[in-house]
Formats: sequence, structure tokens, C-alpha cells
Amino acid sequence: MASNGAADGFTTPNVLQAMLTMRGGDSSTKKAAMDYLQNFQKSNQAWTTTISILQGSPEAEAQLFAATTLKGKITYDLATQIPESEHAALRNQILVLLKKFASGPKPVRVQLCVCLAILAIQMQSWKDVLQTVVGALGDDVSSHACILDFLRVLPEEVTEGRKITLSEEELIQRTSELLAENANEVVGLLINYAQSSPAAATNPQLFECISSWLREVPVSVVVNSPLLDAVINGLSNDKSLQAAAECLGIICRETRDVDDNLETIQALLPKVLQLRPRIQALSDEEDVEGFKAITRVFADAGDSWVLLCAREPQHFRPLVDALLECCARDKERDAIHYTFSFWYELKQYVTLDHYIQARVQLLDVYSKLVDILLKQLEYPESDDPNEFDLFDGDREQEEKFREFRHHMGDTMKDACQVMGTTECLTKVHEAIKIWREKFGGQATESAVPHWQSLEAPLFALRALGRLVDKEENIVLPEIMPLLVQIPINNEKLRFAAIMVFGRYTEWTSAHPDYLQPQLSYVLASFQTSSQEILRAAAQSFKYFCVDCKHLLGPQAIELQGFYNSILDTLSDHSKEDLTEGVATVISVQKTEDIYSLLKLYCDPLVQRLMTKANNATDDTSNLELADHINLLTLYVQNVVPYWPSNSDNPAVRYWQEVFPILATILDNFIDFVPICERICRCWRFMVISYRTAITPLLGPLANKLAEGFAKSKQGCFLWASSAILREFSEDREHVEDGIVDSIYGFFEAQATNVLRMMSDIAPIDLPDVIEDFYRLLIDALLYYPQRLIPSALFTPIFQAAISALSLEKQEPVSAALHYLRDLLTYGGDNPASSNQQFGAVGPQLRQHVRQLLLNQGEALIKQTLAGMMITFPRDCFGDGSGVLLGMFEILPAETSTWVDRTIRMLPAGTITDAEANKLMAKINEKLQGGDRSNLRHVRTLLQDFTNTYRRRYIAPRDGLGMLTAARFHFEG
Repeated sequence: MASNGAADGFTTPNVLQAMLTMRGGDSSTKKAAMDYLQNFQKSNQAWTTTISILQGSPEAEAQLFAATTLKGKITYDLATQIPESEHAALRNQILVLLKKFASGPKPVRVQLCVCLAILAIQMQSWKDVLQTVVGALGDDVSSHACILDFLRVLPEEVTEGRKITLSEEELIQRTSELLAENANEVVGLLINYAQSSPAAATNPQLFECISSWLREVPVSVVVNSPLLDAVINGLSNDKSLQAAAECLGIICRETRDVDDNLETIQALLPKVLQLRPRIQALSDEEDVEGFKAITRVFADAGDSWVLLCAREPQHFRPLVDALLECCARDKERDAIHYTFSFWYELKQYVTLDHYIQARVQLLDVYSKLVDILLKQLEYPESDDPNEFDLFDGDREQEEKFREFRHHMGDTMKDACQVMGTTECLTKVHEAIKIWREKFGGQATESAVPHWQSLEAPLFALRALGRLVDKEENIVLPEIMPLLVQIPINNEKLRFAAIMVFGRYTEWTSAHPDYLQPQLSYVLASFQTSSQEILRAAAQSFKYFCVDCKHLLGPQAIELQGFYNSILDTLSDHSKEDLTEGVATVISVQKTEDIYSLLKLYCDPLVQRLMTKANNATDDTSNLELADHINLLTLYVQNVVPYWPSNSDNPAVRYWQEVFPILATILDNFIDFVPICERICRCWRFMVISYRTAITPLLGPLANKLAEGFAKSKQGCFLWASSAILREFSEDREHVEDGIVDSIYGFFEAQATNVLRMMSDIAPIDLPDVIEDFYRLLIDALLYYPQRLIPSALFTPIFQAAISALSLEKQEPVSAALHYLRDLLTYGGDNPASSNQQFGAVGPQLRQHVRQLLLNQGEALIKQTLAGMMITFPRDCFGDGSGVLLGMFEILPAETSTWVDRTIRMLPAGTITDAEANKLMAKINEKLQGGDRSNLRHVRTLLQDFTNTYRRRYIAPRDGLGMLTAARFHFEG
């Protein structure tokens, strides 16, 4: 095997040997083999070698590799490596190979069909594609599978295919030639095939073909042809059931525009309804996959015709009833989810006044649906009432069931909105009463019989919480006293009851008589060893504190004893829930009590913090320390008392005492990123929560942020700095001029440090720092434009932003683009500033920006276009085109020149001179006359061009060449 990848080394024996090495060699030889095969796939010699392997190798794996390689060659290298005069010879070779592999292996045959389809798309001189393929493969039975595969992949490759080197106009023309002009002939071929034999009529490939061509063939043509009966009959055959069900579902979905397809729907409806007996049959046979398929058919029909179900509820009632039967007979609960979107969409219509009559007629359907859902919500039964592992240890299956229940809960809410909350709650109440009457007397401290039928209505009650008004006084007053009697020894029931209490805390705040029994039930649950119960209890406690904070205010001191005693037994998430709850209660206390309450609650936390810091010796204990800092942050976020601006804020007074402790921890753990991030987050929220009241802490805080970034090079310090920049800007009230000067000096020091770092380290190694830096700069430009724009840092910041555009990660690129877009507004008449009144400074700022763009604009255009065509993540396209629009608005002639130069730098073979000239002619045409509205058209032209280029773009094998971003250098 030629290790250097030279062309003379890409022989058939060498390629086969490399494949053998990939199967059984050691890691170093495998890597060498992989590199060899990758170089082989890019080489010119790959054309002949792959065909040679397909013609002679008996190994299926080698054949599949060769077919896949050939597909890649046609996709990426046809235009540059094979002269157009040889395209027909290549087509004929593929047809011969298809004939050879007509009987299999199927993966090789399918890949060859894809090869032929991609070649057909690009070979524009080949006009009789269908006739050529059918004629070449012949009419013998062994070729039918081959023809069907080709017919299936052709529309897929044309409409959803790989990157191809055709212009948008050429692709539209080719799509019409290959699909629209062949649609009728394909339908005829499929009808003839379906009628050729009973085996052909139930061949899954037939239905896959119909599905593929339904994008091109009017659905009415298929419905009014013998193909529909073939599809319906295919649903009665085990071999073709899945493919036929998918096909019929697509047929139904193609009629979604019901007003345009009324006749087609009237023909389809009876055909679909005649399948209803299959629901019971497949359920009785316990054919899970078959039942899912038939349910999917009815669900697709219902989703597609849901508007008609609302318009004509009587006529479409059989379809609605069939969907209800699918829900009821789904023993394995694997199919019911297909119906959820139908019940939701139908609810959306029938709850409108316009369809009130349909709502009346369908009330009983939704009532039955609630009964079905209450049954389907139940956990599986077990012989042992104390057995809670009902999935035989299969945690994945249990998690799937839990997720499924939440989706069912959403459908329960849909039914509730149709029926009304009182009626729906009454059904839940009835289910609870039925369990009490049947099994309540049998419940003991050690066992609760058939607890599943009690837990399900509790789950439903929880799901309905969002819809129930807090003034509801009919059903809930009867249910709530029952829930506090739920046996606490049954973990599932206790969990469900706690979650219900947490869901209805708004209702409880309006009915304070129910607060204490519910809260006592929840607090008692903290004594359990079950982590699931503890999580539920902590979450519910938080909601009680948030929604009933004024009712719990008198218990603030009492709650601290409970909080302090229970905190260390909880998981991190539950600690945060508990902390957020008590912090909310503190927040509504008298302002003069805030300092003492913060001391009462937080001093023990600070003591724990210092203990953890002293004992932290490894990553695990460091992370525990970091997570503990979050608890203090929750107090900072929630305890924000109103206090006159000329007085000391009591909360700030307390945090001044805590700040030196956090600063010391930061110094000691400056190399541990999570601790840096948590402390920066805490300090950031101090600034956001207390705003200018944080002034007494401002000096030491800014110093620690600057010092921390200089030592750690972590973006979190920039993130925290941005909060200071915002809150202490020049247009804020109660901010002294000296403080503003100091804050801007602090920003410049931070920016200088970042620029030095970006000069020394490649952008690819600094994505988080770059993101946080440009988020900081967005704030600096917004609040301090008259200081930033004339500064010496303005140009290097701009150059660094251009360098950052070479990244392929969304967050830093997006941040840099947002900064650039804001900056460009200062070159026009509508700057993105917090203060539009610049006075005499305004024209000077505008001139500074324009001069910068004249000097650096070409680099910006080059990197932005390169990003939009090649490197940008998809979410950055809009901002990229926004930068181009901004440049055209400020410097239209220069920007047009720079765009022209940039597209001429694209890798050879990816764009023709004619295409480049055509684009530039359109751009220059739009720029004529000075009509600014035409600039939007220029933006659209560039978006279409870059999208088309990206679709067909082939990554250069040796980098981006002339479009490679220049390395940023900073000498400040």
C-alpha cells in the first residue's frame, strides 16, 4: 500500500488491502489505511478503481465501499475531473453495473441508483432519463427492483439531494425535466407494475416509490388510479403493511389544503374508514408494529382533515371515533402518541365560537378521551402492592413511560379546554372516590392495594393545574382534604400528592385555610430517604414560598430553623429550590428587618462555604464548593429591598461583609473555572439587583474582576464586567462623573488584556473569551460610544472582530457580528446608542467610523462573505447579511468593489466568471439611482448567492486559500 498517497499507489489490490487493514490492524496501521483511503477517494484514479472493484470483487463490503466512493465522486468531482464528452460513457458503465447488481446486494444496488440519479441531475444534455434507464435494465423480473429503487431515489436526490454544481436556474430547469415532465409516465409504470402480479401488488418497494413521487404527482391522480386500491390492499399484507401505511399517510398529508382537495378527500375518506376493523384485529393479535402503523394512518388522516372534522362533525365523526378506538385499544401504549396532535388541533378549532356547534357534538368524544387517558396514565400492575420497580430494572423504559405520561397530560389539558375545568376535575374526583370506595378500606401502613388507579388521577390533577382558576370553589375544596390523607408509606402516591400541592399553590394562596395541612404534609416528607420524594418536596416548598410568601411571612424565623437543619441532606438542585423559596419569603419582610434576616439565613451558609473552601482538595470537593456559592447568589437575586438612593441599602451592607470571603476564595481557586464562574455570577447579580446602590462595593469589585481576568484568562470576568458597564454608564441617574471615568478606565484595561491575548492565541482556542468580549463591547458601544469610537483601541477591536469571524462556532461568531452591526449604525444617521443626543460629537463619530471602514472594510467584506458561503454556522447567516447591508448603506460603491474582488477569490471550479459577472451586474443595477430601498434587494441577491454557493460548495482540500482569515496582531 502506497503510504504517500501517490496516484500510482491507488490500484485495486492496494485499496482492497487498505480495507482489510481497517478491519483488523492496530490503531497506527488503521490510521494509515484510513488516510490512504481518504486520499484515494479524492484522486482521479478513484473513478477507474471503483468501477474495477464493482466489476470484479466478490466481497460485498468492498462493493459497497466502491459504490459509495463512486457516489461521492459524481457528487463532488464530476465537473472538475470528467470531461463532459465522457459523461455518457460513465452513465453507460453505471447502467451495466446496475444490471449486474439488480438482484443484490440491496445496499450496493441502492448506492448505484443514487449514483445514476446524481449523474442525471448534472448531465443536462441527458433528456430521456426515464426511458434510457427502463430500456437499459430490461423488463425481466430481476430488474424490477432496480427500476423501482431508481424511481424512488430520483425525486429524493433532486429535491433533497447532495451539493451539486448547478446554478439555481439550472437546478429549477433540471427539476422540471426530471420530475414534472416524467410524472405521468412514472404513474403509468407503477400502475402497470402493480397489476403485473399479486406479488408486485404487495411489494413494499412499490409503495415506497409512490410515496417518493407524491411530491411531484398531484395526489388526486394517485387517489383516482388503481394505485390507491393497491395501497389499501397492502395494509392487509404483513410484508407490506409498514410501507403501505406510510404511503397512505403521505397521501392523506398531501390533502392538508382541504379546500383545494375536497373531492379527493371525499374519495379517500371511505377507503380509510374501511380499515377500521383492522384496529381491533391487530390489537387482538398483539401485533404491536402493525397496530402502530394503522394508528399512524388514522392519525395522519385526522391531522390532515381536522378542519373538516370541525366544519362537518357528523360526516367526519366515524374518523374521530376510529382515533378514539386507537387510543382505547393501545395495550402497549406505543401508538396513542400518534393521535395527540389531532386532539390538540381539533381542540384549537372547536374552542372557537365559530365552531361551537362542533364542540357540542364532540363533547362526549373528549369525555370518553379523558376516561381513556386516566386508564392509560396508570403504571403497570404488579402482584406485590409494595413493588415500585415495575419495569424490571429497565430505567430507559421507565423514563420513556414518564415522558409519555407528560405528553398524555398535555392531551388531558386539551380535553379539559373542550369540556370545561369543572367537568374535567369532576371526572378526576370521581376516579379518586372510586378507588376509596373499592380499596381505601384495604390500605394499611405497609401496603396500598391497586395504588396505580389512585396515582393516575393524581397525575391528571397535576397536569390540569395550569388551566384551573385560583377562584375554583366547586371541586378542589372537596379534593384537597382527601389528598392530605394519601398514605405516606407509598412512595409513588406521596410523590404524586406533593407534586399536586406544588402545582396548586396559587389556588392555595387564595384559599389560606388549606395552606397549613398541605405545607405540613410537604414538610413531613423531608424526613424520607427517597431522593425523588425529597426533590418533589423541595420543589413544592419553593412554590409555596413564592405564591404564598405573604401568608408565610410571619413564619420567616421559624422557617430558618427548618432550612438550616434540612439543607445538608438535599441534592444540589433541591438545595437551590429550598433556598429560592426562603429567599422569596425574606424579600417581602419589612425593609428594616432585611439585614438581620440575611444574617440569620446566610451566615450559616458562609460558614459552610469557608469550611468547604478549607477542605477542598480535589475536583469533586471544588465542585461542591462552586455549587454552594450558587445558594448565596439566589439570595442576591431575590432579596432586593427598595431603599432610598441616598441611604445605605441593608442588603448591600450585608454583602459588603461577605465580599472579602468570596474574594479570598477566588484568589485561592483562580485556576478552577467553575468556582470563578460561580463567583463572577454572584457579583454580576449584585450589580444587576442593587444597581447604583452597589457603589460602596464598586472599587474592590472592579479590581477583583480585572485581576481575575489577568490571572485566569476566563471570559466569565468579562461577562461580570459588562453588568458594571451598563449600570454605571453616563446617562444613569445618581452616578458621579468620577465613577464613570473610573469604570471606563476599568473597561479599557480589560479590553487591552483581551486584545493582547487574541494576538498571542489563535481564535479557535479562545471561543468563550471572544464571545464574552464582544458581548462586553456591545455594551461599551451602547453606553460609551463617544469614548470608545475615538479611542486608540477602536481599530484593533474591529480587526480582532474580523479575525473572530473565521470561527465555526455559533456563539462567538454571533457576538462578533452583533458588535459589527451595532458599530456600522454609527456610520449612518441612526446609531444603536442608549443616548441619541450626541450634539456636535455626532458627525465626528460618524467620520471616525467611515474612515475605519474605508481602511478595513475590504477585510470585513471578505471574511463575512467567506463565512456566509463556507464557515458560518447557519444561525449566523442573518447577522452576516446584516453586516453586508450596513456596508452597502454606508459605502455602496466601495462595498460593491470589495464584493466583486472577494467572489473572484473563491476556489477554482466552484464559480464561473459568468456567474460572478451576472451577480455583480445585478448588484450594480440595484445601486444605480440612489434609491435606498434597493439596498434590501442587494441584501437578498447576496443571500441567494451565498445560499446557492453553500448548497453546492465543495470544501477545498488545502484550506480556504485567498479567503483564509488574516491573523490578528496587536501592538498596543
